[in-house]
Amino acid sequence: MAQKSVAVLDVRSSEVTVFVGERGVNGTFVFKASRTEPYGGYENGEFFKEGDGKISDAILRAISAVEQVCGERLRMLYVGVPGDFTKVLAKEQDIGFPKKRKITEKDRETLIEAGKEKTDGYRFMRASSMIYVTNDKQRVVDPVGISTAGLTGCISYFYCSEYFCRVIEDAVKDLRISLKYLPTQFAMASYLVPSETRDECALFLDAGNISSTVSIVLGNGIMAQHSFCAGKIHVVFLVMERLQVSYDVALALLHRVNLFAKPEEGAAYAQLIYRGDSYEYSPALLAETVEEGLDQICEGAEAFLEEFDERELDNKPLYVSGEGLEDIRGAIEHISKRLNRILEPVAPNLPYYNKPAMGSRVALLDMACGDNRKSGFLYRIFNGFGG
Repeated sequence: MAQKSVAVLDVRSSEVTVFVGERGVNGTFVFKASRTEPYGGYENGEFFKEGDGKISDAILRAISAVEQVCGERLRMLYVGVPGDFTKVLAKEQDIGFPKKRKITEKDRETLIEAGKEKTDGYRFMRASSMIYVTNDKQRVVDPVGISTAGLTGCISYFYCSEYFCRVIEDAVKDLRISLKYLPTQFAMASYLVPSETRDECALFLDAGNISSTVSIVLGNGIMAQHSFCAGKIHVVFLVMERLQVSYDVALALLHRVNLFAKPEEGAAYAQLIYRGDSYEYSPALLAETVEEGLDQICEGAEAFLEEFDERELDNKPLYVSGEGLEDIRGAIEHISKRLNRILEPVAPNLPYYNKPAMGSRVALLDMACGDNRKSGFLYRIFNGFGG
């Protein structure tokens, strides 16, 4: 594989995608191969293991398809770790000096390294700074080169569950592929939410099909994060139950719902033709059911945010991405009204990939390309081999 290209595995709550890409020009990316495969999904930090829905089978199918397109074997795979399998620890770390001097990259690394700790059942992935404060109370994003006698860093430490690592490693054990784990929601928030917004603290919701994750973002790190079992599939299941239809029909109805319409508007009943069969339904009942399903996402996010009584969060908009709210007309507006908070949908600013469902893929590619560049020989020569 070309030196600039990276291979990434994006694990979502109902499908996996393996893709190969690299940085293009002017902030763009070039995707050389991509394959998405459905699987059973996960819930509360565990994968479903039903027959054809095993994640290991889906990963192997996706890797095989991508290798055929690329014409070579994958040797290194960056793996996106969903919020359900990620633990975030935010800590303050201090470093002091006998007298005032300029901060070096080695000083920063020493400060961050001091905060790493062993966590039962989890494996360290990476650390990233939220903000630094010098001993004279100066807040900075990057302290290197600044003169000070002491430095405090607010650091986010990201850990991946050993269970997740074992599942992925068992899936590819016969392929001789090296793995590196990346926190998916951190990658998404860093890529999709503007840096100037993150510097002042931002809220980010990754709405998925089965699981969703809400994060409090600060600078280049995460203050706190919470995943909960709620997403588009739960809305579909509720439609199935209330309207007495199959899964496929319920999904088709979900794409026809219009939460903007008032209950008194339109006909009392409408008709859906699906694969030659006719289904009569009440648009008002459908809208009411979908709103009730979306309320599960609202409740999950609301319960987490209520744990923080800082007034600074009250007026913050909630940036939202992920595949969970796509194709549901009025979903963003309903959640905004329910949470009494402005919602800002975000997606990659790239042709074809400018959809919320593509947010995790492009964000993980961005982070993987950055890590790949930093592991390069020339980068280590000019920046030191200790990084």
